[in-house]
Amino acid sequence: MLDTLLLGSIAKQIMSNDEVEVEGRRLPVRRTSKQGLRTVTFAIEGRQYAAIEQNPDKPSRWGQLARSGHQVVQFKDVQTNRFVAVAVDGEAKEYGGGKRRDQDPADKTTARGL
Repeated sequence: MLDTLLLGSIAKQIMSNDEVEVEGRRLPVRRTSKQGLRTVTFAIEGRQYAAIEQNPDKPSRWGQLARSGHQVVQFKDVQTNRFVAVAVDGEAKEYGGGKRRDQDPADKTTARGL
């Protein structure tokens, strides 16, 4: 499990500062080359993550929130290249709390029969 309080702090910092402090280390906030979105790469317990400002031009619900003035930051596990959490206005939530898509609601085994 990720420390959602720490992720929320990182999200607040990335949206308002030129650097972020994570576990005592000061890291520079960079901008992506195309859209100029804020981003920072950091480590928690030896694992690399990237915090990325949400692109407000995306049609997703996160893009809609960003367009309406909310500060939305996505968190990606660098090794797996999967988004693992999101923060809206400094409140972070880890992904993965819902039911798996490949799971039959009547059967607790996956569609592959595992």
